[in-house]
Amino acid sequence: MLELYTHPMSPCAQKVRIVLAEKNLEWAKHHVSLPDKENLSPEYLKLNPLGVVPTLVDKGRPVIESSIICEYLDDAYPQVSLSPEDPLQRSAMRFWMKHVDVKLHPSCGAIQWPLIMRDKLLLMSEEEQNLLLDKVVEKPRRERQKRLLKYGLDAPDVADAVATYYKTIVDMEAALGEHQWLVSDNFSLADISVAPYFQTLHQFNWTAMYEADFPLVLDWYARCRERESYQVGVLADLSEATLEQLSAKGREAWPKLAAHLT
Repeated sequence: MLELYTHPMSPCAQKVRIVLAEKNLEWAKHHVSLPDKENLSPEYLKLNPLGVVPTLVDKGRPVIESSIICEYLDDAYPQVSLSPEDPLQRSAMRFWMKHVDVKLHPSCGAIQWPLIMRDKLLLMSEEEQNLLLDKVVEKPRRERQKRLLKYGLDAPDVADAVATYYKTIVDMEAALGEHQWLVSDNFSLADISVAPYFQTLHQFNWTAMYEADFPLVLDWYARCRERESYQVGVLADLSEATLEQLSAKGREAWPKLAAHLT
């Protein structure tokens, strides 16, 4: 059986769970507590040397990096294809996936991390904080988390993150003016890769970023949420109590984000 090391609120893990649901694949769940930094434990680092979620294990062998996992699943279990046959459309799909990995994911981290990770770390001594964060494998991610711990949503990363989100929404509106989904009239890994980052906006009550001025994006995300794979792969793991807490935190934080939109 497929195994997935995952966390409910990780957008990277969410997109893999959507792929698994779209393909109707059975899998075993291993919860990795990110607030407790279980992703940095020696046992987990043996499985995933980058110390991030998700990790897929298939036939006893790990596959890491969420976009690679998504394409692996599409190649290894092709009964339901989530990639266009047309080479140009497939290249466009990979462009969106790369945009998520390189730009949108770090931006999501910059605006989400202070709200879900920072409070627990602030209860620790400075020495304990440094010991924990120094275990973060990749230097850019490690240094970003240290800035976000120190400054919260006042960190310099936040303004750039909001700008990246907004530019992404602008580009999506243009793409959706040409076809029903991001790269064609068929749902693909491009849509799956981007959708969880709108879950972040939705659960924190930050949808004002796109609701009024981007009707095609608004409709696209509504259609994503309606899919059974999204219900199973994302929403089923988020309790009402959790969503209420996130919504309250998001409403409180919104003025700081909105200030970067003007």
